[in-house]
Amino acid sequence: MRELKVVGIEPGGNAIVCADVNTGAKFRILADDRLRAAANGDVSRLGQVEIAMEAKLRPREIQDRIRAGASVQEIVEASGIHKSRVETFAHPVLLERARIATLAQSAYPLREDGPAQHPLSTVVAIAFGSRGRKLDDASWDAWRNSEGRWVVQLRWTAGRTENKALWRFNAGADGGTAAPLNDLARELVAADAPRSRPSLSPVTPIATAKQQSAKQQAPQHPAAQHQAAQAKAPAATTASAEQGSRSQQERATTGQPRPAAEHDAEPKRDRKPSKPAMPSWEDVLLGVRAGAQ
Repeated sequence: MRELKVVGIEPGGNAIVCADVNTGAKFRILADDRLRAAANGDVSRLGQVEIAMEAKLRPREIQDRIRAGASVQEIVEASGIHKSRVETFAHPVLLERARIATLAQSAYPLREDGPAQHPLSTVVAIAFGSRGRKLDDASWDAWRNSEGRWVVQLRWTAGRTENKALWRFNAGADGGTAAPLNDLARELVAADAPRSRPSLSPVTPIATAKQQSAKQQAPQHPAAQHQAAQAKAPAATTASAEQGSRSQQERATTGQPRPAAEHDAEPKRDRKPSKPAMPSWEDVLLGVRAGAQ
């Protein structure tokens, strides 16, 4: 806690001027009833003043101010009530505001052409990413405006500039909607998340096969046909020469050309000798064959 000392009083006695004993920085403090009671040492009067101030700001009023967007510190400074007492009544309302801020992130932002295809958190995250920022660096908040409608805020700092984007949140079974309330909110939801492109299979192998088939079926130019015939001629001549040389070798060996059937047929295995014919009864009785007489 910083230590201050009184250095002066404003004309009329409505405020006093204090200074930091270490840095010399000056502060202005309003002279209310509590300060006057504390300066006079009137402890009983100081307690009566605090009770009177708390009576002016009842618990319901504290919660209404918190629900409308006020912070605990703002109420403490405005009312003079002790911070712990304000926090006691503000806690359930702060939880309600946090829950609404979370629900609003699942709402669909409204644009000029209708609702976006993606929830608010996704659209804003993409917008932040395109600017080289992260959504984790920003904070969400929500409160009720004077009309009783929920307002959602996204706050972040860029350099020394504090930015606030505001939407009006309408809850719904499908997530609800979020309508932009200022230019920053409109810029963040102007472009929706990119749609995924359908996957495409490569067509190069199919096209290459069709081109090769077309080349084979297409009629060749006369010049190309002539070149192809000349390319085939040496091969046919070589085969004919080899066949003629083989025929001359066979003639030189046997003196006459060898039949193609004998040349190509595989060598047959040696046949077994046939059994001798059985002699007839005449050969056995007469000793000679009947045909020899």
